[in-house]
Amino acid sequence: MSSREGGKKKPLKQPKRQAKEMDEEDKAFKQRQKEEKKLQELKAKAEGKGPLATGGIKKSDKK
Repeated sequence: MSSREGGKKKPLKQPKRQAKEMDEEDKAFKQRQKEEKKLQELKAKAEGKGPLATGGIKKSDKK
């Protein structure tokens, strides 16, 4: 009954990931993804505001 295994055990250490070398295709792909993400955010932001010009029927002030 005198075990010394009480408490939390330390997690096993993960090996460090190697820095992945990115070639030109990967860089271009990442750039396109960033641009598409920005466009999506701008579209979502613009949709929330509603129409820019409210045309419709104008009433005259004549009586």
